[in-house]
Amino acid sequence: MEITRRRLLTALSAAGLLAVLPAGRVDAATAAKGRARLLANTVAVLAGTAASNARPETAGRLAAVERTARANLKAMDDAGEGELFAGLALGTDEANLNTAYRRLYETALATRAPGSGGLYGDTAVQRRVIDGLAWLHERYYGDQTKGYYGNWFHWEIGISQHITKTLVLLADEVRAHRPELVRTCVASMDAYLRNGTDGDVNLDSRFHTGANLADITTNRVLQGALLGEDGGDARIRKALTDQLTVFLTIDPYRLRHGVTDGHYADGSFIQHASVAYTGSYGKGLLSRVVQTLKILDGTGFAHGAELVPTVYAWVRDGFAPLIFEGWMMEIVKGRAVARTESGYADVAVVVEAVVDLASLASGTEATALKSYVKHLGTTSRTAPDPARFVSPVSIVRHADIIADASVPPAGLGPAGRSVAFNAMDKTVHRRPGYAFALARSSDRISKYEYMNGENLMPWFQGDGAHYLYLSGQDQTQAYGVDYFTTVSPYGLAGVTAPVEQRRTVPESYGKTYYDNPGHPLHFTPSSESQNKYVYFPRGTNDWSGGAVLGAYGAAGLVQSSDAAYRDRALLPDDFVVYRGARATKSWFLFDEEIVVLAAGVGDAGGRAVTTTVDARVAAPDDRVTLTGARRDGRAWSGPGTGDLRWLRYANATQGTAVGYVFLDAPPVRVTLERVTRSRRVVRSANPDTPVTRSVFGVTVHGAADEQPKRLAYALVPNATEGRLRAHRHGPLGILANSPRLQAVTHSGLGLTAVNSFTSGRHEAAGVRVGGPASVLVRRRGRDGATTTVAVSDPTMDRDRITVLLRGRRLRKVTADEGVRVSRDPGGTRIDVDTRHAYGKSFTVTLCN
Repeated sequence: MEITRRRLLTALSAAGLLAVLPAGRVDAATAAKGRARLLANTVAVLAGTAASNARPETAGRLAAVERTARANLKAMDDAGEGELFAGLALGTDEANLNTAYRRLYETALATRAPGSGGLYGDTAVQRRVIDGLAWLHERYYGDQTKGYYGNWFHWEIGISQHITKTLVLLADEVRAHRPELVRTCVASMDAYLRNGTDGDVNLDSRFHTGANLADITTNRVLQGALLGEDGGDARIRKALTDQLTVFLTIDPYRLRHGVTDGHYADGSFIQHASVAYTGSYGKGLLSRVVQTLKILDGTGFAHGAELVPTVYAWVRDGFAPLIFEGWMMEIVKGRAVARTESGYADVAVVVEAVVDLASLASGTEATALKSYVKHLGTTSRTAPDPARFVSPVSIVRHADIIADASVPPAGLGPAGRSVAFNAMDKTVHRRPGYAFALARSSDRISKYEYMNGENLMPWFQGDGAHYLYLSGQDQTQAYGVDYFTTVSPYGLAGVTAPVEQRRTVPESYGKTYYDNPGHPLHFTPSSESQNKYVYFPRGTNDWSGGAVLGAYGAAGLVQSSDAAYRDRALLPDDFVVYRGARATKSWFLFDEEIVVLAAGVGDAGGRAVTTTVDARVAAPDDRVTLTGARRDGRAWSGPGTGDLRWLRYANATQGTAVGYVFLDAPPVRVTLERVTRSRRVVRSANPDTPVTRSVFGVTVHGAADEQPKRLAYALVPNATEGRLRAHRHGPLGILANSPRLQAVTHSGLGLTAVNSFTSGRHEAAGVRVGGPASVLVRRRGRDGATTTVAVSDPTMDRDRITVLLRGRRLRKVTADEGVRVSRDPGGTRIDVDTRHAYGKSFTVTLCN
């Protein structure tokens, strides 16, 4: 579907974003001042200013800039025939070409950063960089018939970023030394936008969306400033108009130019059409748009202040719930979970963006952002290192926030809350002391992301895998790349998997993708079929979601095979597909417990299956103990297999503990094994570094051809043995556990939680639900004087859900729009209009 400029402008106007762009024309002198300011702002962002770089806090960053540039110059000195940098072969590897351009940018940066060292202001080095740009263009970039091999990203985004920023940094010297170079390079960069139209952005292209679109349009804004009055202003305005689309909240029922990438009303962020990606592409988008707002400041090309509230909402609703004590949660990192950079490093990128956003915000928003920066610094086991920030100016701003005694550290949300990111099939439940993160998938959202040899064994990461973060712990010792390296991909925490051995994509096909361009589905490295069946396949169920009631939540998932297995008859004979196990699962999220129900656990093909209750890792020398009690009351210690009532994992070295209460479960197997593997098993580009961890696992095994099982258990973070023993007498009760209906009650909280999975009527503890739904009911006060109900449609496809509360008739106190309360012969009827709500929870409060 082709979108016209008129329709685009109408959409921006309807969202109130068109006011960001000044109306009318400006005179030539004003435009020239605006372009000059834009270039100066960009140099200040990248290289710092004399004032910022005189601050001692920037010394580490400036020293690193100088070291890197000198190393690059040495590599240029040592370059051989056909090389610009020694050892960097060019002509067939697009990543190497990208690296060559990056090194030129790094070298240019040192010449423009005041106080960086002896290279600052060195025109000879600047001319050497400019000549390097020309040399690369002449031999390896300018000929369009020889370029665009390998990864499209390098050609349309990465290389263009490095060229453009280098030209901006050296704009004056380029005009003096090679004045034709700007237009030469811009013409080539336009030509390499092959997923665009006529050398410009194509908003209908699946490549020009979300974070990618922000990168491309920022490049084009800077290119416009470099081009000057001859077409530069028009390029800037067009690029900014295109970039404004990333600020539009995605409405999945009214997609603009078919794009699902971007931010959703519930805080979700999606990239690559169906991948939950806040922690990778999302942070890249955040960083890019904040940088763009900074470079536009005072230029007259845009009123950036109009966009600050939107970006603030991204941070508050999208990022903050996913960051626990300075660590980015694994559930939103896609293939980046296999990289060696830690969740702390991910959050450092967010911190820099928040620091700069605070400088652009005002009033309570600015105060809240500054407090959040302090909060992240004080709660993280590895505080963000400002020396790794992109901008020296940001380093100074960060230092000023930390030193400001009037700014108290504070999070951007309550310490206890439950967040349903239903638009990206993820759930986060937080309490003082822990955070629980759950990865779901569906026919809307991918089970995992694999690409380019990254995340080689991802098969079950979206099948109910969970991550239980404990307060005060160094999360690099619990999760990150070493968790995926040492924990079996079939034994990730929370996963039900068939007992089988799968092959990675390189093992299956001898390369990092499936190559079959002649097939009707046209499998090439960047084709839609590659995405759909190899890189990020979706599930085939539609039930994935959950409801939120205040600080409590429910989530559920009908586990399924992926799209490749469903479509196996359409795929080539040598295409490898895998059938998934079956299970219907619910997670009920309380204060001290996460209750998990699983029913219909088995395999349609008769294979044995294993359900992993939990998996945790520890350093090999950590003091780990396993204690518990059998159902007959006798004490138990592990590892081993037993019919257990409860189990406690304690790591005395880390000061952490997790308890497990087995409410209804067959005997469990408890393991504690020393595992050593190379980080390269999860990502081809990782160093071949052996990692050793003590891997703890709790599993339930289902034999081949066995009838489907059911099980119910509770995870109890930070549990003591006394708390675990006390669960023998409540407060948890299982009301139903089948593939049709799963429900629990918590007597201490007055909560009843229900997930219904099929059509027809379902009933549990006086709550009747019509059809598939997720429902929470809480009764408080004497004789349940106040009743609060939350309802959500986890299929995203229902127009209405009806709930009946049996017993005395209740009257409405408050209700969300779309909720109606009426009397019924059996009690109180609640009708909820869920059409186009996309998993939103609707709440109503009733009283006697």
